[in-house]
This record gives sequence, structure tokens and C-alpha cells, in this order.
Amino acid sequence: MISNPVLESAEFIHNHSKHVTIPDDGIEHGAAKIFEAMKKTHYDTSKWKEHPLNPKECNTSTVDWIFLVDLLNFSFWSEIDIDDTGVPHPDRYRVTFHGVGYTGYWSMVAAINRALEEGIPITTPAFFASEERLPDKEIERIFRSDTKEQVPLLQDRIRVMREAGRVLVEKFDGNFVNVIAQADRSALKLVEVITSNFSSFKDEAEFCGRKVQIFKRAQILVADLWACFQNESYGEFKDIDEITMFADYRVPQALYHFHCLQYSPELLAILDKGEMLPNGSPLEVEIRGNSIWAVELIRKKILELIIKEQEEAQEKASGEEVLETRKPKMMTVNAILIDFFIWDFAKAAQLDLTLGQRPVKVHRTRSVYY
Repeated sequence: MISNPVLESAEFIHNHSKHVTIPDDGIEHGAAKIFEAMKKTHYDTSKWKEHPLNPKECNTSTVDWIFLVDLLNFSFWSEIDIDDTGVPHPDRYRVTFHGVGYTGYWSMVAAINRALEEGIPITTPAFFASEERLPDKEIERIFRSDTKEQVPLLQDRIRVMREAGRVLVEKFDGNFVNVIAQADRSALKLVEVITSNFSSFKDEAEFCGRKVQIFKRAQILVADLWACFQNESYGEFKDIDEITMFADYRVPQALYHFHCLQYSPELLAILDKGEMLPNGSPLEVEIRGNSIWAVELIRKKILELIIKEQEEAQEKASGEEVLETRKPKMMTVNAILIDFFIWDFAKAAQLDLTLGQRPVKVHRTRSVYY
């Protein structure tokens, strides 16, 4: 089986970091808290479809939808909403759909769903590849805001849509399903095919004299297919547990809150002032790489806790005749589910993360990679 270059890169980044560290006791503490919370909420892939904006059906149109959403899944933080408390500034970029106003990532999803309802085949690759069929001005209208702040990086979004659409049309008969077919049910192979063919997914950096891979959007594209299709059909992958967390700007903030990351005083001062960290800069790479490695350590610790619970349950049941249907079911967990859970937690607890007992601001980077 091929190994995930993202995980190997994350370990390298961790071993060479100067400003971000991972405390062992923090991993113990954080893993226990996350595990208990995931158990309490019965957190699994079914949570994906519970969001009102995510598709409920599973077909080739859903594959197109997931591809476009993750193609555009980058840079939603607001220049206006500097407090970042979870209560959006009234002027920040917002899209209203079915009477609900959405900000951040969900604003982009709402705009895509709104366009589909208006009869615009926005998720069809041959359509969004073509400037004749879908002019730039129409894309701008599709992502129109209810407020004075417009969608961040609009020109970059148009550029990556055109490029990805053309690649799909020219190399994959206009259908992302054909990209999936090349992977032969391997999540890692699919990440490799995506990053080899679509430049906006090739999320890499130079760090300490070597190239490191982070591949946030390529991996989350695979994860969304897996979660939506419940590991069946277009979302069936034999090695899905090899995918890492998706290094963005929100999950590291939550990992810091859980004591799973520690920042140097210099880095904390930069974050507190809201200074920009250029994409690929050492500090930004340290935050992202250590976040991936921290979630890998959390995953291993949670698996230990699951095995321990299972052994205790079996001991309790020993000597008794236990029906097969009553045997304790072993909880499954991987880095994807941990990431999804932490991201959901971070969005719900934004005020506490920014102003609570262990406050830290998200790092500010403008990039098409996340």
C-alpha cells in the first residue's frame, strides 16, 4: 500500500518546527475530551447529510456538486469581521438561501445551491469551463452578496473553475466520475490523480530545505465523497483511514484550545495583531503541519481508548451468555471524522476560542489552497 506523503510531511514539519509544538499531556487530555464528545453525539459520517445545504441524494450529479464545492473551498475569512466571535459582522460577505443568511464556507455552498435552483447548471464541468456559456460577469452574479463585502478572491475562484473545467473536459470526458475510476477505490491514489491533474489542488510548500505536501482540498474532496456516499459507490475507498486531517485556519485554533498545540510567544503576538502569514511561509507551514500531526496522535490515542473500552466491556460480559446483537459495537474513528468533529465544534464555539480561557486568533492567510 502506498503511504500518504501528507502524513510523512507533517512528521517532518513537526520534527523541524521552532514556533509550534505538540505537548504529550495535551494530546492525552484533548483526545479524551474529543473521544467523549464524539461518543455522546454518536458522531459518524451520517452527520454530513444532516446539514441543510448538503445533498441528500447520491448520484453522479452529487459527485459534480462535491467536486465544485471543494474546488472552491478556500479562503472565507472576512477582512471586516475582525472580532471573529461567531456573531457575524453585519457587513461581512453573506448569502441568503431559503430565508437563511450564510457566512464563511456555507455562503459559497448556499450560492451554488441558489444558482442550481435558478436553473443554472453551475456544477456541470463543461458549463463552468466555458466563458461563452458562463461569462465571468455571471459567475460574479452567482456569488453575489447580501452585504457590501463581496466574496473573497473572486478572480482566483473564476480562474480555478476555468482550469479545472477544461482539464475535466479535455482529459476526463467532462466528468469527475472518470477521475474517481482511475483511482481503483484507493483514497490515496485519488488524491494523487487530483493533485497531478489540477494545479489548484497541489497544496505544497518548501520547508527546511525540502518540499512538503499538505493537500487540504484534495483530501477533503475524497473525504466528502466518502461521507456522502457512506463508503459505497463513488465514495467507496479501501484505504480511507490513510487520509489525514485537512489543515485549514479553523481546526488549528480548536487544537490550540484543546491544548494539543502550543505556540511560541512570537507566534502568538503575530496572531494577536492579525498580521498576514504568507502562504508557504515557515510559520504558516508549522501551524498546518503540526495540526496534521497532532490529529494523527489524537487518532492513535482515541483508538487506544476504544480498544480499552472494548476489552472492559468484554470482561464485563465474560461468564454471561451474550447474544450477538447485544455485544458492544466498536466505535470507528479516523482522521476525517476527528477533523469534521473539531471543525463543527470550532464553528459552534467560536466565541470561546477567540475570547475564552485559552484564546487564540485564527492565522490569516489568503490562498486558493484553503
